[in-house]
Amino acid sequence: MALDLSRLLWPQTSRRMLVSEGEFIVDEVMRHWVTLIVPVLLVIAGMVVFACMPLLGPLWWLGLVAGLGLGGYGFYRMHYEYMDRFVITNMRVFRVHGIFNQHLATVPIARILDISVLQPPLGLLLGYGHFVFESAAQDQGLKRIEFVPNIDERDLTIQRVIQRAGLRARMDWPDADEDDGAS
Repeated sequence: MALDLSRLLWPQTSRRMLVSEGEFIVDEVMRHWVTLIVPVLLVIAGMVVFACMPLLGPLWWLGLVAGLGLGGYGFYRMHYEYMDRFVITNMRVFRVHGIFNQHLATVPIARILDISVLQPPLGLLLGYGHFVFESAAQDQGLKRIEFVPNIDERDLTIQRVIQRAGLRARMDWPDADEDDGAS
């Protein structure tokens, strides 16, 4: 049995596709860059603590431990954010996240009843939002997807996939050029 460390380094969403059933990725989304602010600040704080080590004298090792802790946790959070993916396929939407324990939550396109888009004030300014899915399942694993960049574009993509799957009724409206009988 071979040890596959690549699963810890890359999300590998394509290996979760039902290729034999004709499933393909329509859109794969990483979380918005705003989620990296705190991890980057932690790494910077770790570097500042390292720079202050000579000032601690014989307690220099406290600076070493604190700097490694802050920097290590910051890098871990950055990688955690990188591994968090929201994927829209022609058959379903799913989210895969986690490094050592990966969690996969899936909702088939046919079960999506309602999608709410929430954009907080900062999300309006920076271009992100949150999805809230209502599905036909009582207990669903995919309820809320946070910090989705270009949320309006992603919402339209999901609506297009649902429409192409034939799950919503298509209304045939008369063209504006046609006579509607009113005189």
